[in-house]
Amino acid sequence: MNITERDRDLGTAYALKPSSSRTELTEVARGTPMGELLRRYWHPVGLGADATDVPRKVRALGEDLILFRDRHGRAGLLHARCCHRGTTLYYGKVEEDGIRCCYHGWKFDTEGRCLEQPCEPDGGQFRDRVRQPWYPVQERYGLIFAFMGPAGKKPVLPRYEALENMDDGEFVEADDTSIGGGGPAIIPCNWLQHFENVVDPYHVPVLHGSFSGPQFTNMMATMPEVKFEMSPRGVTVRSIRNQDDGKIFYRVTEAALPTLRVVPNPRVAQFARVESIGWTLPIDDTSFRIYVAGRVKQRGDIGRMRSRFNGKFWWDMTEQEHQQFPGDYEAQVGQGPVTLHSEEHFGQSDRGILMIRRMLSDQLEAVAAGRDPIGVSFDHNVPPVEFEAGNFIREA
Repeated sequence: MNITERDRDLGTAYALKPSSSRTELTEVARGTPMGELLRRYWHPVGLGADATDVPRKVRALGEDLILFRDRHGRAGLLHARCCHRGTTLYYGKVEEDGIRCCYHGWKFDTEGRCLEQPCEPDGGQFRDRVRQPWYPVQERYGLIFAFMGPAGKKPVLPRYEALENMDDGEFVEADDTSIGGGGPAIIPCNWLQHFENVVDPYHVPVLHGSFSGPQFTNMMATMPEVKFEMSPRGVTVRSIRNQDDGKIFYRVTEAALPTLRVVPNPRVAQFARVESIGWTLPIDDTSFRIYVAGRVKQRGDIGRMRSRFNGKFWWDMTEQEHQQFPGDYEAQVGQGPVTLHSEEHFGQSDRGILMIRRMLSDQLEAVAAGRDPIGVSFDHNVPPVEFEAGNFIREA
């Protein structure tokens, strides 16, 4: 190809137009389109063991909250800012029936009711008219889930077949260290940059295979044939890899609303249904973390699935090693705190990402029109959600 001097001068960075992000998909605060959509679902905000008689800071969907457990064993999730004079309940004291603010002693129960105002006459003559902002919580699968949306739209907390039906010797274990995120527990970029990665199977043989060295198995290092489909819950990815023995390695991954990553074990330890589910919790617009619950046979099995890079855990690597052996953390955080959507150039392999964005946009429109988004149910008798995800071997 003949390249002229003019051709060489075209395409310099100086010619870039002002960039933009699709904030309707990335911003998670109350009142934003995505913030309102996400608030129609339950989200994990901690491990069951995180709720104790010592107040714990929680930040979720851009809100600062306090998690605690009273002496009756009831977990509570209150807004951090005391409704009296505004100091944080983080310095409060948990008592038998609630948490007491350190500033003037107002005490609130796990649902924000004001029980005492010790500086007021008769212990607080107007305490029944004051309520600390709070959110409903439920405990399941070793996690504490919160519903942060409108009270009249609170759905049933879903159950999942993969975590309900145990094989012999299995039990459910939860983890809060962002297994699947490729880095530390709190990851400093927008949640969507990770959620979209769930439906991007083509990065696996490149980033986790040829580029940084095989991080999983040789089976995962080959380029798959892929089919993307919409499901009643989100987007399903079906990957096919032909094996040397003539059989087919068939792998199904799902991204489901609100933020579920249903990803089979990339080490392909067994050929079976998916053994764990992850929730990508947006902390705010520029950070997230992942909670995981899975079927295990020994304590710590989930943590043992964590990726190693050049034989090391992410936090044990030098900056030079991070550059030489990048993983999901580097690829996603490398897009910036919130990626610039206007500068992307999509190919056919990016169809899953386009489907995720279309699905989310459709659900934003549904909520704006007063309808319920997909994947929510108000029927307490609804059966557990059953995912297709898993690693399987099939005859050619």
